[in-house]
Amino acid sequence: MAGLLAEAFDGVTVIDLCDRQGDFGAFSFTEKDVCLVAVPSYGGRVPDAAAQRLGRMNGGGARAVLVAVYGNRAIDDTLLELKDILTAQGFRPVAAVAAVAEHSTMHQFGAGRPDPQDRQQLAGFAEQIRRTLASGAVPEDLAVPGNRPYREYRRNPMKLNVTDRCIRCGSCARACPVGAIPQQDPSVTDRSLCISCMRCVSLCPQGARQPDKQELAAHIEKLRQACSGRKPNSLYR
Repeated sequence: MAGLLAEAFDGVTVIDLCDRQGDFGAFSFTEKDVCLVAVPSYGGRVPDAAAQRLGRMNGGGARAVLVAVYGNRAIDDTLLELKDILTAQGFRPVAAVAAVAEHSTMHQFGAGRPDPQDRQQLAGFAEQIRRTLASGAVPEDLAVPGNRPYREYRRNPMKLNVTDRCIRCGSCARACPVGAIPQQDPSVTDRSLCISCMRCVSLCPQGARQPDKQELAAHIEKLRQACSGRKPNSLYR
């Protein structure tokens, strides 16, 4: 989603918030910079790892475009929390986007999104944001949906099973944004650290990691009604 929106801008530099080895305190911006900050919505909140890493950056008055990506349920307080985090670090939020993507765990929700209709709409959003930035007519206090105090986030990591296709290459351990998979034994997942982002599942070259079928079925049934229908993308500026 960040890539789709960034196509409207020149000279893009990527900072990966999933990189747990990154020195995020080294990033310092100025009023001349535009930072497009994209996070997934987890239970209607900003993931802790992303919040902590953003909280080490120095905004320096840089204009920030906020992006919350959700799996066809709702963003709840994600954009408001992201706005508060960035404002506290000296960024200046000037626009925000809520965008729908295929759910990272339950793929039948938001299946195939972003689709061509989404891509066209997001390109339109990006062009509107680019024009707003060029004109200098940015809001003093960007209004985004959400409530304070933020909704409680109850982390309930899903059990992940590792099949005999695992070749212990360690790709999952290196990619895990929270270090929940030990490099020396990638067949193990520390559920006290896991945030169920499914990055390890999507990046495993052997397809050896999969969510537990019974737990997955229970989650699908629990969220079926809330995730039904086609949820919208939204622009705030």
